[in-house]
Amino acid sequence: MSRGTLAFVGGGEFSAGCDFDAGLLAESAAREVVVLPTATAYENPARLRSRATEWFSALGVGCRWLDVYRRADADDPSAAAAVADAAVIYLTGGSPLHARSTLLRTAVWEALVAASEGGATVVGSGAGGNVLCDHMVDVRGGAFTLGLGLTDDLAMISRADTLSAERIARTVRLAPAGLLVAAVAERSALIHRPDGSWEAVGDVTLYRNGAPIDVDALEAS
Repeated sequence: MSRGTLAFVGGGEFSAGCDFDAGLLAESAAREVVVLPTATAYENPARLRSRATEWFSALGVGCRWLDVYRRADADDPSAAAAVADAAVIYLTGGSPLHARSTLLRTAVWEALVAASEGGATVVGSGAGGNVLCDHMVDVRGGAFTLGLGLTDDLAMISRADTLSAERIARTVRLAPAGLLVAAVAERSALIHRPDGSWEAVGDVTLYRNGAPIDVDALEAS
């Protein structure tokens, strides 16, 4: 497990209701957020960039947007250096499969892992949260595939408020024994801090071994 804070946002990043961002920024003492929009490559990243810039400006910090959309971008030394030096790294939503194939075994990903191990906060929204997990939920059907493996503590069902109960139940049913599954709605978050504590903000439902559990039941690890 990484040493920095990990935050899994259900989606709807950089918009009203994501009040947990202010707390994460305060805890990290960051002056700038480095944004990795890799998963958003085919979903008008320019529009999201504008929203991110306005959002973080309102929170009193800068926004460094890295145009990492292809594997060549993810091996760019300047992009990797920006990630390595970041106090907060934010992965946006979109396609988790594209994010995985683009970032896997690249300089940017290695820099992110090292930054997280050094105490940086890593936030993943939607696909950006899914891909951080070793057990990644495949958005095409709700089964599991391999993610990038920053954490093996949980799997996230993103945008859970837009999915049917049957879809969520299928993922929960297919989860390996003992794996924590977090169904996280848009503008909600599950946060895991370096001391092993967990915090659920907004609409978050947790499951283990096929049954719902309360966040207070999670053991520090």
